[in-house]
Amino acid sequence: MELGIGMFGDLQVNAKGEVQPAQQRLQEIIEEIKLMDEVGLDFYGIGEHHRPDYAVSTPEIILAAASTVTKNIKLGSAVSVLSSSDPVKLYQSFATIDLISNGRAELMAGRGSFIESFPLYGFNLQDYDELYEEKLELLLKINKEQKISWKGKFRPELANQEILPRAVDNNLKIWVAIGGTPESVERAGRLGLPVIFAIIGGNPASFKPLFDYYKKVYQAYGHDMAKFEVGVHMHSFFGENSAETADYYYSLYSSQMDRVGRSRGWPPYQKNQFDFGRSKDGALIIGDANEAIDKILAMEAMFGLTRFSAHMDVGGPSHSAMMKSIEIFGTKIAPKVREALK
Repeated sequence: MELGIGMFGDLQVNAKGEVQPAQQRLQEIIEEIKLMDEVGLDFYGIGEHHRPDYAVSTPEIILAAASTVTKNIKLGSAVSVLSSSDPVKLYQSFATIDLISNGRAELMAGRGSFIESFPLYGFNLQDYDELYEEKLELLLKINKEQKISWKGKFRPELANQEILPRAVDNNLKIWVAIGGTPESVERAGRLGLPVIFAIIGGNPASFKPLFDYYKKVYQAYGHDMAKFEVGVHMHSFFGENSAETADYYYSLYSSQMDRVGRSRGWPPYQKNQFDFGRSKDGALIIGDANEAIDKILAMEAMFGLTRFSAHMDVGGPSHSAMMKSIEIFGTKIAPKVREALK
């Protein structure tokens, strides 16, 4: 099972409501990715957002910068909002990162749980599902074929167009992110694509039928089980002391949940939600190394994972706290998880 970190590029917000400059956060992110590589984590993913509380709107720029200061870690989006992107340009960007990084680039496609990119780039939310279906079809075609002839509803026609540059070995790794709808699971299984399930609330066990359905569809369409890949993305943060880590992180986490929740009609985030999330049956992995090891191994046993992604920057922890959390993940948690899974 691969172990890595996902981020959204949350900006720190102080007690006065002042937001950290994006310039500072972007430079911190590069330092954090460099440390991930140094402590031996397997992959890094960064999300695309177009909001004042996030620093990153173009994951490919961050990944290109990170590719020059890392050696081994895989570098991907988490996610790229495919529905409001041009698949041609997106493929070219990630193929370029793949070439710079000697084959370490990945692209994770998603429909977008945040919708700011749709009006920003001139797309109608009423076309939400159709946009994703069409653009995923085109992206996968581009990944297989250098010259493309294609016609769709939302993008100008391509007539024997050559798409360059090409990824290393002419094969860019493309994942899809799934929030929990059976339709998304069926599509991924039918296409034989590796998937990441975002489990950010409730009891993770409730997702088990979706994992089983994905595997069933994947097999039903004759895809090679030797290439079967499935992962989870879970809110995580690690420290030396469990109670101190939880106390530090709660105010940051709850504040961000409330910032996002105000635009979605969520009630204020409560401490009992946080406490349940940290419990054995919850979806938060926030505490010390031993707690994290037990919970990650429980997720692997429940779902048959090939990848675990710790979403580590929710609410904008300080750079020093992030660096410590990354160090603990790479030096204390990852070795024990890998040893247990031998």
